[in-house]
Amino acid sequence: MTKMYQFLVQRSRPFLSQRFFSQFSWASSSLSPPLTNNMSTTSGLVIPCKAAVAWEAGKPLVIEKVEVAPPQAMEVRIKVKYTSLCHTDLYFWEAKGQTPLFPRIFGHEAAGIVESVGEGVTDLHVGDHVLPVFTGECGECAHCKSEESNMCDLLRIDTERGVMHSDGKSRFSINGTPINHFVGTSTFSEYTVIHSGCLAKLNPLAPMDKVCVLSCGISTGLGATLNVAKPKKGSTVAVFGLGAVGLAAAEGARIAGASRIIGIDLNPNRFEEAKKFGITDFVNPQDYDRPVQQVIAEMTNGGVDRSIECTGNINAMISAFECVHDGWGVAVLVGVPTKDAVFMTKPINLLNERTLKGTFFGNYKPRTDLPSVVDMYMNKKLELDKFITHRVPFSEINKAFDLMLRGEGLRCIISMED
Repeated sequence: MTKMYQFLVQRSRPFLSQRFFSQFSWASSSLSPPLTNNMSTTSGLVIPCKAAVAWEAGKPLVIEKVEVAPPQAMEVRIKVKYTSLCHTDLYFWEAKGQTPLFPRIFGHEAAGIVESVGEGVTDLHVGDHVLPVFTGECGECAHCKSEESNMCDLLRIDTERGVMHSDGKSRFSINGTPINHFVGTSTFSEYTVIHSGCLAKLNPLAPMDKVCVLSCGISTGLGATLNVAKPKKGSTVAVFGLGAVGLAAAEGARIAGASRIIGIDLNPNRFEEAKKFGITDFVNPQDYDRPVQQVIAEMTNGGVDRSIECTGNINAMISAFECVHDGWGVAVLVGVPTKDAVFMTKPINLLNERTLKGTFFGNYKPRTDLPSVVDMYMNKKLELDKFITHRVPFSEINKAFDLMLRGEGLRCIISMED
């Protein structure tokens, strides 16, 4: 080794330790797996850690010590740094309208760091920052190869699956008893195992305590506007439902340069907050004695250019479609209705050149497209901070459920290390 090389190595060590490895701080009180030759010291081993387990429908989660098995073929084990609560977690925790599956580890909006990878995983490495996603991108099926679809045949969301694809087994257990996964992510655990096709690689400079919200709801609403409705600059947009997804749709309309964004909601208290997301007008259907689509048509000289429905209420869906302008109006359905709901409208509404579309996860392909959404935030085009209204430590995760049940706030960030 030359003296010059020795000098360069010595000079680089402080930089590597302070600037590089600081990104990969393993803060679990019981485990501290460092990186060694791109391998963690826990690779291939069962990791004991804390997880918030739902034992029964609607009952508070219990922080338990669980064992997390190593990743198998095409799987990745990650250390979850931050996670947040989405209405989907709440819905299945309450076990409304579906077959209950307990015990279970919920959670699907998160950001974390790759701890180890299973056989066949080549595009992710130990130390990579990632976003887990409830749906995936295998890259091989017809949907993945299509530029028009993000509904992967292999990794499409399956709320009734509580095990991994490769072997039909869970990677979580307590004293040998398997604990069910949730939508392939289960981020209410310090460590989790996820199919590699359901992980989007992050810019390592992106703050994980903020971009974690892009794993589900925010991207769904944002993409519904930017990728599906595609409003032109100066257009008028109506957004039905001003929860997190609806406000993300409004944020998309703001980014697209819409001149007028009308928010429709039954809760008048939401309007003031909605102004931060570009909402210019507020309509409460309960304030009128005629269908809200008529009200909006009167406000906009025949109808809005684009509408995005984010409630899942069938009447709101019909109103969202019928309020768009004939000739060029486009309505996009985002909210998920009950399985028996029936959409009814007069055929003339379609024949008069109104367009009705549906969307899944904002038409984003998780691995391909989410990095660019993160870049939108890093480039200050997308504003995420205003979606984050509360923060709690992992030990107080049930407070996040209480906040959502009371309808308070938009997104509550749960820090796994506090």
